[in-house]
Amino acid sequence: MSSTGPDTTNSAPATSAPATANSAVAASATVITNIANLVTNDPSLGDSPLGLIQDAAVVIDGDRIAWVGESSKAPATDNRFDAGGRAVIPGFVDSHSHLVFAGDRTPEFAARMAGQPYAAGGIRTTVAATRAATDDELEANVVRYLREALHQGTTVFETKSGYGLTVADEARALEIAARHTDEVTFLGAHVVSPDYADDPAGYVDLVTGPMLDACAPHARWIDVFCERGAFDGDQARAVLTAGRARGLHPRVHANQLTHGPGVQLAVELDAASADHCTHLTDADVDALAHSRTVATLLPGAEFSTRAQWPDARRLLDAGATVALSTDCNPGSSFTSSMPFCVALAVRDMGMTPDEALWSATAGGARALRRTDVGHLAPGARADLALLDAPSHVHLAYRPGVPLVAAVWQRGERVR
Repeated sequence: MSSTGPDTTNSAPATSAPATANSAVAASATVITNIANLVTNDPSLGDSPLGLIQDAAVVIDGDRIAWVGESSKAPATDNRFDAGGRAVIPGFVDSHSHLVFAGDRTPEFAARMAGQPYAAGGIRTTVAATRAATDDELEANVVRYLREALHQGTTVFETKSGYGLTVADEARALEIAARHTDEVTFLGAHVVSPDYADDPAGYVDLVTGPMLDACAPHARWIDVFCERGAFDGDQARAVLTAGRARGLHPRVHANQLTHGPGVQLAVELDAASADHCTHLTDADVDALAHSRTVATLLPGAEFSTRAQWPDARRLLDAGATVALSTDCNPGSSFTSSMPFCVALAVRDMGMTPDEALWSATAGGARALRRTDVGHLAPGARADLALLDAPSHVHLAYRPGVPLVAAVWQRGERVR
């Protein structure tokens, strides 16, 4: 069964071991001291499921965490950074985004805010703009939104294709994405291409044949929008099984707009995550709770579409593993801010501040099946954010305030 909340099962590399004040640390390492509250996401290292350490220090050696503990016991190093009595958290792990796109859908958003319901049809507007854009224009957009996310503490992100829907446009989207992240997802099955409006079966054949052949070398994951107006359960199964045969691991856009087969299909195929999970039956919740498939919740989408909020409390109480992500895209969730999503999850989805932070860090790592990020135990990748606040609770307590004061990614200070 999956964890009901924060734990660190399989969350650190097998070679890592708890470090102590007497552990050997290179003199050239960097120690961050005077941390009011350090979130490690490892309960063996501190209090509560978040592994909180008060008056803490963390040592970065190269691109890894070398030591964590009380400031008074920190090993001596040549480089020292004073956190000034502020909080340090793991870098956010954004496990669901759509950053390779062009165009703007402001009119669609304004219409929704005036009462028009969301039905996913606007994806085709972005498809037209993306096809017309140059590679340089698409890459500039990716870089822009990654910079936004990094400044808000996101150090790992996944992104997808899905706005080209031709063999050439899907392949170039993945090539662009792969220059910026290892977590690249082929989403040719976002919606049926307008070129195949009268032949959806033919489009599935394209996605599972020539398009997959062109895209598989550039991706780690395969995804499908299993939803009314997109792909039904049989079509989604065909897409995911074809991708899996080519070495891509499944993810699923599941149960966003209505009840449907997406969650059950995700669990059946051992998908890393079922994303959205807004409309769930008891059987769906039970299936997630007894599987490795993470329920990735995307509150930015509900905020931007005025839709029903996912019930995170129901999933957590059942024992499902929950992740939070931005779903950054130009139509239904145009935000790159993980702190914003944390605040929404606490305010409107029944999560505590501790649960929301864990889901936005360690939960996201599980949704990507990563053991090296999302926590700050010795041996983990040195991705961390310094908050201009004494506690991580301020992420929800002070919504909308730019609280991320500094960011380290792979051991390098990048902000």
